[in-house]
Amino acid sequence: MPNPHYPPPLGATHGNQGTSFAVWSTSASGIELCLFDETGTTELRRQPMQRGEDGVHSLTVTDAPPGTRYGFRAWGTYAPDEGLWFDPAKLLVDPYARELDRPFRHDPRLSVLGDDTADLVPKAIVTSYSERVGHPESVEQLEHPSAPRFRPGGLIYEIAVRAFTRLHPDVPEHQRGTVAALAHPAIIAHLKRIGVSAVELMPITAWIDERHLPPLGLSNSWGYNPIALMALDPRLVPGGVAELRDTVAALHAEGIGTILDLVFNHSGESDRLGATLSMRGLDNLTYYRHAAGRPGDLINDTGCGNTIACDHPVVRRLILDSLRHFVLAAGIDGFRFDLGSILGRDENGFSRDAALLAEMRADPVLKDRGLIAEPWDIGPGGYQLGNFPEPFLEWNDRSRDDLRRAFRGDRPIIGALATALAGSSDIFSRHGGAHTRSVNFIAAHDGFTLMDLVSHAFKHNEANGEDNRDGHNDNHSWNNGVEGATDDPVILARRRVDVMALLSTLFATRGTIMLTAGDEGGRSQHGNNNAYCQDNAITWLDWTTLDEELVAHTAALSAIRARFDVFANTAFLTGDGDVEWLRLDGQPMTVADWEDAATDTLAMVLETGDAVQNRATRLAVVFNLGHVPRPVHLPERPGAGWQSLLPVADAGNGMIAARAIGFYVEIM
Repeated sequence: MPNPHYPPPLGATHGNQGTSFAVWSTSASGIELCLFDETGTTELRRQPMQRGEDGVHSLTVTDAPPGTRYGFRAWGTYAPDEGLWFDPAKLLVDPYARELDRPFRHDPRLSVLGDDTADLVPKAIVTSYSERVGHPESVEQLEHPSAPRFRPGGLIYEIAVRAFTRLHPDVPEHQRGTVAALAHPAIIAHLKRIGVSAVELMPITAWIDERHLPPLGLSNSWGYNPIALMALDPRLVPGGVAELRDTVAALHAEGIGTILDLVFNHSGESDRLGATLSMRGLDNLTYYRHAAGRPGDLINDTGCGNTIACDHPVVRRLILDSLRHFVLAAGIDGFRFDLGSILGRDENGFSRDAALLAEMRADPVLKDRGLIAEPWDIGPGGYQLGNFPEPFLEWNDRSRDDLRRAFRGDRPIIGALATALAGSSDIFSRHGGAHTRSVNFIAAHDGFTLMDLVSHAFKHNEANGEDNRDGHNDNHSWNNGVEGATDDPVILARRRVDVMALLSTLFATRGTIMLTAGDEGGRSQHGNNNAYCQDNAITWLDWTTLDEELVAHTAALSAIRARFDVFANTAFLTGDGDVEWLRLDGQPMTVADWEDAATDTLAMVLETGDAVQNRATRLAVVFNLGHVPRPVHLPERPGAGWQSLLPVADAGNGMIAARAIGFYVEIM
């Protein structure tokens, strides 16, 4: 029996009596359910829904089986200056839609009052999934989701599904560009080779192009412009939730978890000039945040034209139900939240005690899933790195920039390097934490690729159609002597060495690490550091050009990280029996050494367990940021010696190569 203290489910719920449709709106004077034929092109009938005292409009239809296409039309006042956008000519997508019959496409008619949009807008599809999303009894009725495959300290592999699989020669043509391709043995073999703990899928929920892109002949390739928060985009997941579930299961069978990158901070309905597609047409005043006393003015803390009201109970319920759905229906292991500060924001700013953040952590379905925040937005007080509550992990752009600056040549830098290596306690201990919650990365989807970072001093976004104005200007990058593409073998060799050193440094950091797909093989976007609108060869990974030496180097680093338990430990390195910071002559670093701008070497000696030899030992990670080889003299204990684990870093005669990071294990 349904829980009388919990509201009935929203969306379309199929049962023995037919399909119950329910949608929330307190501002609409009436809502109609529109049913379509199996092609989604012919509207068969409209039926008025009954409004309840709780603001839920509902209707049960006996002849709407799974597979039925539907949408809504909302009646009410059209007064944008008052935040009211009701226009029954606009077909509206159910915010609780789980599957759509087609992708969204931009059209000016979506923004024109009175223009019917039924031929433009995707239709939601009634599904037969058994889980009653949002109901406490759903957890009891179903087998509890299996334990997540991802744990802090592992390697996250960030993937844009289409770009990653579009050109893979071993993937069948019909699967390329889809989530199903990730389950192909050739893809899984690559993931296992480089030691991936979990794939993080850039948005695969339904999105629409920004309105300025179609006139430029461009399209969104990242997916960070959502409409239906729960529905998968048919371009990436043509098989719907079943395709996602099967892919997750195939990855689980190989010990690899799946994290979804989700966008709950804004929607593709954009600013006042944007489209009316779903939440705006149903109840704009509820779903979006508006300036105090000015309901017609959308708050833009995201830079995307609108901000979802994550503090409103109805919106919180939608977000939580979406997350539960992905866990219960597909077995998802965790979530990364784009512009995550919005999730903890209300009219007073960000709070780490915000209701939505607390509800995520307490929910019986979600409490054991991984939660990762991009801890900033562009609103007042939007930068919140280190301020999310445990167990949230956080993207750490401070460590990213410090690691880049260390190899660019900024000085003094050695202290900042050590802080990042030790887990960034200056950031993550401020609320009393003893463990790092850092997600360390050097390059991500947003910005230069790892190879472009060492090949370009400046961004080159001309192909985006904005005269190179878009994208970050301060990238802490360098070009090794020539800007961009070159045939000079000396410069190419320097760039490869720098990428190897950056990879080695990333794999030596304490915390969770993240690598963007293709960076392990030297992929390039030709200096484009904002390639969100390049669904073409700029972003598609050409597997035939991956640098095998770089891939092998990444695999070796991953094997080292897996071999020593110190890298799975997320407690801060404090120097109290867990780490020694040494000069390359084996002597402890002094205050003068730390402060000297000329210091460009460091040895980090860790107490650890060796899974290969099954005993305690020491591991030394030696950093040479300079451009000449340096002698290394690590302190030796009686009956023991040091063995190099990464020959590429050796220059012979006890020397570490220039621009190299060496790993040495103590052998008794």
